[in-house]
Amino acid sequence: LYVARHLNTPGREGSRTDMLDELAELVEAAGGRTLGLFSSMRGAKAAAEELRGRLDKPILLQGEETLGELIKNFAADPETCLFGTLSLWQGVDVPGASCQLVVMDRIPFPRPDDPLMSARQKAVEEAGGNGF
Repeated sequence: LYVARHLNTPGREGSRTDMLDELAELVEAAGGRTLGLFSSMRGAKAAAEELRGRLDKPILLQGEETLGELIKNFAADPETCLFGTLSLWQGVDVPGASCQLVVMDRIPFPRPDDPLMSARQKAVEEAGGNGF
């Protein structure tokens, strides 16, 4: 696990230059083989566009093909990267050499207004526990 504590705190402006510099170095060091999980499509798209211009590695982006095609193409070429939103957390299984690095632009926390999350917190609190 690598945490880039030296980077600025993520904001809402999408991908930042310092994060993109770090991401480019990590992808290059891994020889591609990267699954990039972003908190927004805007961030994923900005990272894909920037790294496509910087690196000689194929960068696939969620939404440009079907999820099945993206995963198939990602698994077929070990130098390929796949960038998308946290929805890629489920349903993506790429064993072997094609996925050696997973990067996240921020740690995912559930939305406080999510009805399922609210119901779970309430049930825990009613049982005497801490819902957070």
